[in-house]
Amino acid sequence: MRRKIRRFLNEPLEAQIREVQAQLRQAKEDNIATKLVMGAALAKLARQATSLKEAEFKVFSQFGDDGILQYLISRIKPQVDTFIEFGVEDYEEANTRFLLMNDNWKGLIIDGSSSFIDFIKASSFYWRYSLKAIASFVTVENINQLLVDHGFTGQIGLLSIDIDGNDYWVWQAISVVEADIVVIEYNSLFGAERSISVPYRADFDREQAHYSYLYFGASLPALYDLALEKGYAFVGCNQAGNNAYFVKQEKLNGLAALTVDEGYVYSRFRESRNPDGQMSFLDGVERSTLLKGLRVINTRTNTEEYL
Repeated sequence: MRRKIRRFLNEPLEAQIREVQAQLRQAKEDNIATKLVMGAALAKLARQATSLKEAEFKVFSQFGDDGILQYLISRIKPQVDTFIEFGVEDYEEANTRFLLMNDNWKGLIIDGSSSFIDFIKASSFYWRYSLKAIASFVTVENINQLLVDHGFTGQIGLLSIDIDGNDYWVWQAISVVEADIVVIEYNSLFGAERSISVPYRADFDREQAHYSYLYFGASLPALYDLALEKGYAFVGCNQAGNNAYFVKQEKLNGLAALTVDEGYVYSRFRESRNPDGQMSFLDGVERSTLLKGLRVINTRTNTEEYL
């Protein structure tokens, strides 16, 4: 061992850096392999669950969404094992990566950052699975053409939307694919009574829209109404209170359709910022006070309102 250390220290600095980087890459691969083994065991348990809450577990998802998706898929049994997800950043935390690597689904991921997409394409999993990754800022105007241009039309198993802003408007615009399951981020601070969304702007940027980082997306009632229009039933939210789940009504297969009141979850994670852009860790209703007076659109009447 001492000889190996001496040899390593005597190598040129550039060679030492390359060796350490190789070791780090291997450690990361080993960690992912371990996570997948444990995730496969958790997936078997999730399929036996009796509720979304009971099924939750995290391997690659930000919260417990990996387990929820295993639970839903085991009941719905989608005929097409294809997903689309946008707003994936570097794909280290995503709703579809466990499906890709554990269940061998294929899919399309989109993010507005070309550096994130380049990082994904340089990862070893990118060539091992059937995955397309494209860099594009998703808008109402371009989403359908993006999907068509990359060969995704018709029936798919899962659609995951998390773009921190125009989520309602983009889902409303999508017409070239139809998913058995839709998971979409909602803003729990907008409450469970009003059907509202931030106004549509093609260049909406959550960080620029308001310093608090809390002014984005749509309320659960707004997404619930849109889901009904598109033929979906609401089946619940994750316990973190940021993702809502919808299933095609004819494919519920025994899953209970919920009302907003039955399924709404108020978020408790503390991601607020102060005017200097630093995390302020506000909790509960303290967060909502930051949003008072900001403009929203009533999605039922298409009229302007204020928080």
